[in-house]
Amino acid sequence: MSEVEPALSYVEVVRANERRLLRLGVMLTGNEHTAEDLVQTVLARAHRKWGRISRVGRPEAYLRTMVVNEFLGWRRLRKNNELLLAEPIELPTHDDIGLRQAQRDATWRLLAKLPRKQRAVLVLRYYEDLPDAEIAELLGVAAATVRSNAARALATLREHLSAEETN
Repeated sequence: MSEVEPALSYVEVVRANERRLLRLGVMLTGNEHTAEDLVQTVLARAHRKWGRISRVGRPEAYLRTMVVNEFLGWRRLRKNNELLLAEPIELPTHDDIGLRQAQRDATWRLLAKLPRKQRAVLVLRYYEDLPDAEIAELLGVAAATVRSNAARALATLREHLSAEETN
């Protein structure tokens, strides 16, 4: 007789993954407060469906997918003129703090110019370090679509960077 492993509780999974989900939200939205709203919305929805979610093999991956999908579906995120800033934890260095902040701000501004899917692909590829096949599954598209979105996003970023360098 085989024993069935008990499903993890909602509280256990949220406690184990809330910081990671919030960091993902910050990378997607570019703003800590908006990321908190995004993750809170997802966790509230997940709580209502927890009986079903808890039975999937990796509920934390399911929650990550929900965060990305919610981000892609939010219409109100870019309709306001928020200044995109994120404050990742950094170790103190002897570098020019003002220059680092200016570079970080410029990076967020460039990422904000990308379409949502392209930005999500870059965040999942370079921040979450997911392979194209997993990104494709998460977004519900073909791996070739992931690669073309990444290529277009990087080309757009290069274009903006070279335009800024000539100014």
